[in-house]
Amino acid sequence: CVAYSGQCLTSESLGQRSANRGECAQACRMPYELVVDGETVPMGEVRYLLSPQDLAAVDVIPDLVKAGVTSYKIEGRLKSPEYVAAVTRVYRKALDDVEITEKDRYTLEMMFSRGLSSGWLEGTNHPRLTHGKWGKKRGAWAGKIVTRGEGWVELATNKVSLNPGDGFVFDAGEDRNDEQGGMVWKVEGKKLFFDRRSGINWKRVHAGQGLWKTSDPALEKEVKKSWKGGRLQEKGDSLMIQVSGKSGEPLVVECRGKKVVSEVMLEKAEKRPLNKEVLAGQLGRLGGTEFQLGLVRNLLQGEVMIPLGELNRVRRRLVEELKEEAVVKDGRAILARLMPQRGVVDEGLPELRVLCRSLEQVVGCARAGVGFVYCDFEDLKDYREAVEIARKGGMKVFLATPRIQKPTEIGFFKLIEKAEPDGVLVRNLGGVSYFKERGIKTVADFSLNVANPVSAALLMRHGEFENLTVSYDLNEGQVSGLLASAPPEWFELTVHQHMPMFHMEHCAFCTFLSDGTSIKNCGKPCDQHDVQLRDRVGQLHILKADVGCRNTLFNGRAQTGAASVDEFVSLGLRKFRVELLEEDAKQAARLVGWYQNFLNGEGEAQDLVRKLGAIERLGVTKGTLEQRRGEVHY
Repeated sequence: CVAYSGQCLTSESLGQRSANRGECAQACRMPYELVVDGETVPMGEVRYLLSPQDLAAVDVIPDLVKAGVTSYKIEGRLKSPEYVAAVTRVYRKALDDVEITEKDRYTLEMMFSRGLSSGWLEGTNHPRLTHGKWGKKRGAWAGKIVTRGEGWVELATNKVSLNPGDGFVFDAGEDRNDEQGGMVWKVEGKKLFFDRRSGINWKRVHAGQGLWKTSDPALEKEVKKSWKGGRLQEKGDSLMIQVSGKSGEPLVVECRGKKVVSEVMLEKAEKRPLNKEVLAGQLGRLGGTEFQLGLVRNLLQGEVMIPLGELNRVRRRLVEELKEEAVVKDGRAILARLMPQRGVVDEGLPELRVLCRSLEQVVGCARAGVGFVYCDFEDLKDYREAVEIARKGGMKVFLATPRIQKPTEIGFFKLIEKAEPDGVLVRNLGGVSYFKERGIKTVADFSLNVANPVSAALLMRHGEFENLTVSYDLNEGQVSGLLASAPPEWFELTVHQHMPMFHMEHCAFCTFLSDGTSIKNCGKPCDQHDVQLRDRVGQLHILKADVGCRNTLFNGRAQTGAASVDEFVSLGLRKFRVELLEEDAKQAARLVGWYQNFLNGEGEAQDLVRKLGAIERLGVTKGTLEQRRGEVHY
């Protein structure tokens, strides 16, 4: 993923599919054009500006082990069993300190690869992560063509094994929409002969062109053997059992608050005392149950023994009691205990809050008579001036944290604190802790992913927030479900915005507008240029960098939830947000004024949508609030 985990709203924004809930449409793998200061930049064969190479950290595993990492995750979304088997085997070798061979790397490339990279684990290098030349599976590099004929090519060198039946694709350079490929029929040295019925247009194949090996049936067959005959073993619920007692007293076995006492007393052992191995052997006989033995904690005093039959009886009684508790712990019963109490619906008037991204917009909001603003600036040093403008305009002002906060970036929080705002719009859990400890009021932003009443209750209890911003992953019906199942006064809903689609460490400014590799040597082109990305249907999206150089791609088309406001108000929601992006003071005041009038009951939703469509270049859409997915009932 090019976006931070849980921070991708692209599939949701463009197609009502939640990437954060496993329905990614892979918009990052699509081609984009770079538009700088209104002009399209010729990029040659670089078209996949947001498509990173695949993460393959196999070569840095020894360093990760030395650093103390004890858990490693392999992601294989929608991949084959062969992929899972082969990749797991290679990383198992790396963790066992076995040397990784070129064949192992070849295996990783052939299972699935858009190019392999260690990501950010060896330091920030934006061009290395995302070269932009392709977005699909590539496989292993076979070599360059030195000559060709009708139905055959000859390679300069053999970079990989070449065998009949292997699949290949010809690198088409700038024209990757129309790449050709096929299966090899015969191999003679460095010459590859293709089936004449393959459909390859040989007039488009030329010397100097690259060839990639995309499939290796022999390798796939070999890998399939490694898992095909195996059997899945379902793991049970793992138990930690504690055993205690001493000679002359009963054996006491405890697990999850349950205690079983033996009827036979412990005796001093003459030959075979109850050690950890014996206890694990008898207590671990849990076949046919939903449990498995995780750990035995032996607190027995001295060398004691008890008949194994009695130990087995104690085990059976413990299992029975645990089963009874498991039945009681029905999922719905647990959920009911976690659900918040809804309370009485507030009858007050709706309140408009506005998020500003420039000092000019803060001035515009003051002119429009707004009572509450958030400030989200790239340069946090402007926050103090924003607070002064807001106070003079009679507005309450909360300042936004970055969405991602690294350990070395605590200074961002300190800058916010020094500006002395009325509160903070918190976008990461580090901010929750920092500002709570200092007694500063906070509102949880959308990035904390409040999508259900249970997570809402958890955050309200531990974060002590003034309000929670409803997750941008929810459509109209799902927002209504949330408001109907938790106190609506907890929530704030964004009703107008350019959806922040990708939020990523990858900096497109550095990669494509500089010769640098990171903020240390890029020259900060983000401060000098306005950048947009044009997608394959011609729509422009707005690219911005934040204070930590993280990039956000905003949907070029604004979305409005105006048509749903009456429904939400009837459910008790009273706090609504408008987010500005590139508006000047005059435009900001006009847009905000329309929403103020609408929330005050002046005019219909259709009239507001029509006005908004007139000032937005691409019109407006219901976007993520579009009701297409099935509803969630709590």
